[in-house]
Amino acid sequence: MQLRRVLERQAGVVSLTQAVACGLSPDVPQRRAVAGEWTRVHPAVYLVGGHRLTDAARVWAAQLWAGERAVVSGEAAAWCHGMLPRAPAIVGVTVPRTLHPRAPAGIRVRRRDLDPADVTLVAGLPVTSTALTTLETAATRHEGSVFLDRALQKHVRLEDLVDCFDRNRGARGWPAVRLLLDAAADGAESAAERLLIGLLESAGVDGWTLGLRVGPWTVDVAFPWARIAIEVDGWAWHQDVERFRADRRKQNALVTAGWIPLRFTWHDLHNRPAAVLREIHAALSAAA
Repeated sequence: MQLRRVLERQAGVVSLTQAVACGLSPDVPQRRAVAGEWTRVHPAVYLVGGHRLTDAARVWAAQLWAGERAVVSGEAAAWCHGMLPRAPAIVGVTVPRTLHPRAPAGIRVRRRDLDPADVTLVAGLPVTSTALTTLETAATRHEGSVFLDRALQKHVRLEDLVDCFDRNRGARGWPAVRLLLDAAADGAESAAERLLIGLLESAGVDGWTLGLRVGPWTVDVAFPWARIAIEVDGWAWHQDVERFRADRRKQNALVTAGWIPLRFTWHDLHNRPAAVLREIHAALSAAA
């Protein structure tokens, strides 16, 4: 094993075990850290001089500290898969249940026995699979449905998520994930429409009409007296280019006819219902 190649692969980070395997004496890393040539990132894990503590270096350092059976997971794994623009401040790692490490600052440990199908390598780094990463991250993020929708558009298939869900039944956060998967499988505007109607009724908002015809178009929910047209969308991963174009033609036609269009997604209605109501109330007040 050559130290240079290890550092190239691991963003400048090396464990004590690896340093010894590369031919260094066990006391060399600590002496170089004392001299300021290396930086101790975690116990027995060092950043070699000349390298910056990048996101990649932090993620590698967490996995190396946790050991060869550890797997990067959660939002850190999502960053490794290209699903998030930045790695989280605290890197999550999953270790077998038989291990009980005490995590230093900057690392969160989850004890679980992972199915081999839920583990993969990204540039040599052990991380949870795309499917498991998607589900675990969606379960913890504030707008998990938005994250899941984007993942379905670019990174993973719905059937792979369902298989992964079934393999990991009983995992932490899985009830919330089940609701998101059900919504993603439906993905229809009708589901978003039902959310909107329930929201309006619970808030006591009246004066609206469902499925109003305006020329050749049908408005999902309309306030005819205010000429406000509310359009609702399902999950974006279901939509194609032609549907996108048709929606824009419809919106342009409504504006030309003197209507004020408001568009809301399933995610808006599910994640920020209060904000949706404020926007509707503001539009109605302006029209009045």
